[in-house]
Amino acid sequence: MAQLSDRMRELVQPHLRSLEPYDPNFTPTRVNLSANENTYGVLPAVRAAMDEALAATPTNRYPDPMSNDLRDALAAWHGVARENVIVGNGGDELLYNLVLAFGGPGRTLVNVPPCFSEYAFFAGLAQTRVVDVWRDPGTLLPDADALVAAAREASLVVLTSPNNPTGDVVPAELVRRVCEACPGLVLVDEAYGEFAEAGTSAEPLLAEHDNLLVLHTLSKAFALAGARCGYVIAAPDVIDALAAVRQIYSVNVLTQAAALVAVECRGEFSPVVDQIRSERTRLFEALARIEGVRVWPSEGNFVLVRVPAASRVRERLRDEYSILVRDFSYAPGLAGCLRITVGTPEENGAVIDALAALVADELSADEGAAHD
Repeated sequence: MAQLSDRMRELVQPHLRSLEPYDPNFTPTRVNLSANENTYGVLPAVRAAMDEALAATPTNRYPDPMSNDLRDALAAWHGVARENVIVGNGGDELLYNLVLAFGGPGRTLVNVPPCFSEYAFFAGLAQTRVVDVWRDPGTLLPDADALVAAAREASLVVLTSPNNPTGDVVPAELVRRVCEACPGLVLVDEAYGEFAEAGTSAEPLLAEHDNLLVLHTLSKAFALAGARCGYVIAAPDVIDALAAVRQIYSVNVLTQAAALVAVECRGEFSPVVDQIRSERTRLFEALARIEGVRVWPSEGNFVLVRVPAASRVRERLRDEYSILVRDFSYAPGLAGCLRITVGTPEENGAVIDALAALVADELSADEGAAHD
C-alpha cells in the first residue's frame, strides 16, 4: 500500500498524515475477476447506440452541471421526481459528498465492517469519527440490535445491500429500524442491487423516511465502470445539500451521453444479469464442493471464499494461471478470504479448476509438514 513521503507528511493537514490511498491491487492478467466488474461488457446493440450518442456529443462546451436529462430518465425509471435524484462521478463522489456535507469534526459515521473500505476512508478525510459495528465472525451478517443502538447516536449510517465483500442484503425491517433510530441520515448503498432478488431494495422505504438515501451505480450491472456514473435517490432537501458541495461539472458530457443510453436501454441488460445470477449459483456450488474451501451465499456479482494460505493461493492464481482475484485476507474479520467476481462461464470454469488444484496443493503441503 502506498504511503505519503516524509516531506508530504509534514505538508498535508495533520489529520491526513496516516491515511493511505485506496489500492485496488491490480495486475494485468488473462482473466480479471478482482474488481466486481461486469466482464460481459456492453451488448453490441447498446454499444452501437452509445457510439452514436457519443459521436453527436459536443466536447467544446461544459456539461450540464446537474445532468438534468439523465436525472429525468433516472427519475422516470424509479418513479420519483427530478428533485429526488442527483448524479455523480461514480458512486464514490456521492459517498464523499455525503460525508463532506453531513459529517465533520464532532460527528459520527456508523460503519458495518467488513464492508467497502472507502466509507471509513472518506470519513477520515472529513474528520468524521467512525463507529464500527462488527459483523458476526461466522455468518458475516450484521448485529441488528447493536446497529440500531449505534444509530441512535449517529450523524450518518452507511449500509450496503448487497454488502461488498460478504454478499448479504440488508432486510427492509432492519433498514426501517435504523432510519427510525438515527437522528441523522441513513444511506443504503445498492451498487450491486440489480443482482439481488427482486423486492430487496430499500427504495420503497423512501416514502416513509425522509432521512433515507439510496445509492445506485451504472458501473456494475450496466457495464459502465470506466464511465464513472452513480446516482442517489433521496428527499429533495437532501439532494439540495449534496448539490451544494459537489464539484462543478463533475460528470462529463461523454459519461452523461453514455449513461443516458444505458438507462434508456436498461431492459437489454436483463439477460446478462440473469446469466450472472445463474453463474453465481454455479460458482458457489462448485467452490463449496472443494475440500478446504468455505464460501458464503451472495446476492452480488461476486462470492467470498475462505481458503488455506489465501495470499499464496491468490499469488499462484495470478502467476501460474493468469487469473486475478481480490485478496481480503489482510482485512479484519476476513482472515483467509478471497473475493471472486462472477464472470463469464469460461472465466468461472477457469477459476474453479485452478482453485481446486491450488487448494489441494496447499492441503497436501500441510499434511506433509504435519508428518515431518
